Amino acid sequence: MFNCKIGCVLVAALLLCSCAQVAPPVPPSLELPKPVTDLKAVRKGGKVFLRWTMPAQTTDGETVNGVGVTRICRSFDRATSQCEKAGEVAAAFIRKPPSANGASREENYTDVLPDELQGDPGQILSYSVSVENESGRSAGLSNRVEVPAAATWPAPSDFKAQLTADGVVLSWAAISPAASFHGIYRIYRQAEGSSGVVAGELPLDPVSTRFVDRGFEWGKTYYYQVTMVTEISGGMHPCGTAQTPQPDCATVYRIEGDDSPAVRIFADDVFPPAVPSGVQAVFSGEGQKPFVDLLWAPDTETDLAGYNVYRHEQGSAPVKINSEPVKPPAYRDFAVQPGTQYFYSIAAVDVRQNESSRSEEASERVP
Repeated sequence: MFNCKIGCVLVAALLLCSCAQVAPPVPPSLELPKPVTDLKAVRKGGKVFLRWTMPAQTTDGETVNGVGVTRICRSFDRATSQCEKAGEVAAAFIRKPPSANGASREENYTDVLPDELQGDPGQILSYSVSVENESGRSAGLSNRVEVPAAATWPAPSDFKAQLTADGVVLSWAAISPAASFHGIYRIYRQAEGSSGVVAGELPLDPVSTRFVDRGFEWGKTYYYQVTMVTEISGGMHPCGTAQTPQPDCATVYRIEGDDSPAVRIFADDVFPPAVPSGVQAVFSGEGQKPFVDLLWAPDTETDLAGYNVYRHEQGSAPVKINSEPVKPPAYRDFAVQPGTQYFYSIAAVDVRQNESSRSEEASERVP
């Protein structure tokens, strides 16, 4: 009897267990960072500067907690799926604490091109990156970016800058490349404490070795550099859209060479405005208080603050008779006496109190 009861209990337990649903086993995460999708490349001289955003998620949709090395892949084969390693970014360099504002983490790498890879204008270098996990496995290559392998020219020599009233005059020694070379000069201006901007470009010919920059502000410090830009044709590609197709367009690559040494200029405005001209003096006063009207041709400087009016009598030194700069190119002098000959001259003054020389005199006699 006792053994029968035990047997019944065991059978009942087995029946109950056979009704439970068992979930399928969950495979472990491979922890593979997603491939990079925003790789960018800029070539300058013999270097290629790469920049990308590190993946924040794995291929399983999990948060990336750690990565291994990032391999830098460089090839002349645009279609290859293999990584021809040109360098790598070490894991210790990549693993940084997340930023306080949760912004994406950017990484960069500078590839120094061997001499044997530079020179053929028809060759195109293709780059991609491969982010590995801590076990050395990768989910694949990033998007591809391309730069030409053509040789670049060194920066022009004897680069100089001179501050003038007309602007910053930049000059350099002429370069005479081969007739097949196509390119331009590019001039950079950088304000102290700011990033550089393109101040201008000139065609590459022996005459174009001088550029006047007027895009600066007085009272600031600037650094100037010049570089040569090589222009390479990269073949043809379709233009327009499927709805509005157009003839094929030419792809043109522009590669900057190395920059010249920077020259420093402090834009100290010590240059006075132009001397006013065409001064006329006319007496008026019949039936009213006498005065002398003065007129002259206006100056056109953008930083003009106004004019100073100078007057003197025969045998005496000129004296300024206005208390503040006169804004319009005209002045009425009421402080005149009958029977006196007056001599007038005008000087222009800018916002930094630089004053021009005085104009030629105009005289008028008060009856």
